[in-house]
Amino acid sequence: MKKEHITLSDAHRTYLQSLKKQSDLPVKTYKRALGLLELDQGRSFTEVAQMVGVVSQTVSTWAKKYKEAGLDCLTDKPRPGRPTVIDGLQRAKITALACSDPPEGYERWSLRLLADKAVELELVETISYGEVRLILKKTNSSRISNDIGALAK
Repeated sequence: MKKEHITLSDAHRTYLQSLKKQSDLPVKTYKRALGLLELDQGRSFTEVAQMVGVVSQTVSTWAKKYKEAGLDCLTDKPRPGRPTVIDGLQRAKITALACSDPPEGYERWSLRLLADKAVELELVETISYGEVRLILKKTNSSRISNDIGALAK
């Protein structure tokens, strides 16, 4: 007989089953919900780990956190660290600036030139050229990605 790791209440089981059917659910949350449901059915940590594509220690951690905090284990706690200073709209404006024509006398934008122009246009209070590079690096545009390679050299 397999060891029963957790026992879900009917309400939790119903909630997790409905959660699995959502199409916009983050993968991390989906895996945790599926893992808890499978543990409730008596599967071992190893079986569940293979099923959801994680290591058995992760499944063990999910079970432990479920016993301690209930369904709060489905989401991560906020992580420490410096909060973002430049919001999404500002990032978009800097990206649009990089896609625009460079100032007169320049063949292309440099990271320093973009940083200076972003401050001049009051898109941001201050920004370093390194931060501009990181913003542009996260952009999926091939034009910008190619330009970043040239700018970084």
